[in-house]
Amino acid sequence: MDSEIPQLHVFFFPFMAHGHMIPTVDMAKLFGTRGVKTSIITTPANAPLFSNPIQRSNDLGIDMDLKIIKFPYVEAGLPEGCENVDSFTNSDKSKSLEMIIKFFKATAMLQEPLEQILKECRPDFLVADMFFPWATDSAAKFGIPRLVFHGTGFFSLCTTACLAMYEPHKQVSSESEPFVVPGLPGDIKLTRNQLPQLMKSYDETDFTKMMKASKEAELKSFGVVVNSFYELEPTYANYYRNVLGRRAWHVGPVSLCNRNFEDKASRGKQASIDENECLKWLNSKKPNSVIYICFGSIANFNSDQLMEIAMGLEASGKEFIWVVRKDKKDEDENEDWLPEGFEKRMEGKGTIIRGWAPQVLILEHESVGGMVTHCGWNSILEGVTAGVPMVTWPVAAEQFHNEKLVIEVLKIGVSVGVQQWVLLVGDFVKRDAIEKAVNEVMVGDRAKEMRSRTKALGEMARRAIEKEGSSYSDLNALVEELSSSRDSSKQTI
Repeated sequence: MDSEIPQLHVFFFPFMAHGHMIPTVDMAKLFGTRGVKTSIITTPANAPLFSNPIQRSNDLGIDMDLKIIKFPYVEAGLPEGCENVDSFTNSDKSKSLEMIIKFFKATAMLQEPLEQILKECRPDFLVADMFFPWATDSAAKFGIPRLVFHGTGFFSLCTTACLAMYEPHKQVSSESEPFVVPGLPGDIKLTRNQLPQLMKSYDETDFTKMMKASKEAELKSFGVVVNSFYELEPTYANYYRNVLGRRAWHVGPVSLCNRNFEDKASRGKQASIDENECLKWLNSKKPNSVIYICFGSIANFNSDQLMEIAMGLEASGKEFIWVVRKDKKDEDENEDWLPEGFEKRMEGKGTIIRGWAPQVLILEHESVGGMVTHCGWNSILEGVTAGVPMVTWPVAAEQFHNEKLVIEVLKIGVSVGVQQWVLLVGDFVKRDAIEKAVNEVMVGDRAKEMRSRTKALGEMARRAIEKEGSSYSDLNALVEELSSSRDSSKQTI
């Protein structure tokens, strides 16, 4: 009888940024392990990011494919091939902001090509990124329900919802005066300085309109799929569903679907370092002796800040792997962001990766004892899964919310002391604060406690995606609900 039931077909449509595309391909693979046919919609320049993981999944019998739609960079006034947010955040801040605005306008033009592909293929469901609010109505035109993917966890979703509902930031007298987030469990305090600019703005912009439309579209959608696991943030998973009344399923950490070396090594872009050489270097180090420093694919610190990081790392005396968004054109090039002779002095003690790092592989290595992170949700989950405590250095987006979860709720990190939300370039941090935070997370009784707590969470994360685990069961429940919803809607036609 089962063979007569048509296979469930789900489309995934991620926002064009690595922090959104990488977890989406992992999530599509997870759906595929439940017998669901999955298709990822993307644009020509982003297609290579998906091709290899899709091919490897197909080789394992998972039914996945890619659907390509044209990106309107010419119409939006963007350079040719500029189809990913990460491709222009390496320029100066004012130019980057101008390009980001154009980029978001370009993504709004994807509505028509999306509708065309939905009309032609008629999938059963669409999982579309929060940055495509119009996707709910587009899918509805063809009787296709839409699920929302935010790319963050329950804690930040609840925090954002409570801030929007109660607007406590409008009641304080200064940017630095702390306020409690009303309604949110845990007595969480923030300041206006730590909030996204658009949340504090009284002026309506294209971006604030889009975020408002995103909230409305979510309420009309089938529900929300969350890259998290229940044991990590149970209070906030319950609050989101039971108090805020949102339909949501936790299916993460999705990165754990990558089981073999190749899947972990090639996750995202091609690494800028030979993975085997990197692991060989880590193998020569003692357990928990190396600190890993990475600020994601969007943050772009200036030379002065990078210089402070270098000086802080050297002063800490700790061995390190530091990922920097800087290319070195030749060996003799003078780099103004490094102290003179730094790399020579750090030979054998520290490794700088210029470009893209195989982050999951590095974090899982036993010699890595801590990480310095911008508090992007993917990085936090990967750190938790690997059992690595964190130095928190939020830059923008919802990262200050995530920092509160790490430090105050989970108690698995120390703050470097950043107070100000600053898009791309971040708030300036001095070397002394960096040295102090690195030492705090790496040595002493408090570091041991944090490491022990994080390792326990990592074990829970792994259990969550195994058979009968919380995320395994939630994904099964979601697939069953999607199947029965599809079947009942076809019966009523």
